Amino acid sequence: MYTTLISATQLQSLMTSQQPLMVFDCSFELMQPAGGDAQYQQSHLIGAVRADLDRHLSAKGAPDAASGGRHPLPSRDSFAAWLGSVGLRPDMQAVVYDRQGANYCGRLWWMLKWVGHEAAAVLDGGLQAWLAAGGAVEAGTGGVRSACTYTLDSPRAVLASTDTVFNHLGHPGQTILDARAAPRFRGEVEPLDPVAGHIPGALNRLFSDNIGPDGRFKPAAQLRAEFETLLAGRAPASVVHHCGSGVSALPNLIAMEVAGLGRATLYAGSWSEWCSDASRPVAQS
Repeated sequence: MYTTLISATQLQSLMTSQQPLMVFDCSFELMQPAGGDAQYQQSHLIGAVRADLDRHLSAKGAPDAASGGRHPLPSRDSFAAWLGSVGLRPDMQAVVYDRQGANYCGRLWWMLKWVGHEAAAVLDGGLQAWLAAGGAVEAGTGGVRSACTYTLDSPRAVLASTDTVFNHLGHPGQTILDARAAPRFRGEVEPLDPVAGHIPGALNRLFSDNIGPDGRFKPAAQLRAEFETLLAGRAPASVVHHCGSGVSALPNLIAMEVAGLGRATLYAGSWSEWCSDASRPVAQS
């Protein structure tokens, strides 16, 4: 079972082993939402299922959404229904990838853990690594898959609500880690949300800092050293990851797990939900 990262060569071996497997293409372009579909149609791993951030991994306007913000999480029940519609079974190994440095496929990786599907891994290096390893691809919209009923299991990932984050501000048992770029974190610019700044007391680590020059996650020992320096004695278990809308926070969360620091908490509503209420405090620096 692969639970964090899987290399292109490992995935190739898994494909030839005939073990139950489903691969998901999560490519997306935030400023051009149709871009991910176009990329998928141009080239994707053979048999890969399309998983679109807006259509499949978010629930904007849904009455049962599990979080707020610009990309609200669907409920666990709604997400499980989609998994069943594409034919994923609990006994399958799931592999997720994108073309954007794990910025989008991390969302699906976390959501699978959230519904109890531990056998989920990120293709390290994404499509680029797959092609470099000689992996086969195909074009088109993908074939029709047999639907099934996906049965929920106990959550294997922790979701924090806005109230939880607010009620624990300043508490040593909560360390907020913001994955946005430093100018947004400091409140110097804000291209997406109505208020600039960050949650008081938050630390900052850009999500792409986890990726090395080769497009893969940095080695575990290097990631561990970087996070331990950032946390400066704070407990890794106290970390609550967030970003603008609960998407780009995931590379930080995955990197901590790769580093052997455990699976931290996600605040999926993130800054876009936090700043939607003027009564919540905002810091700028």
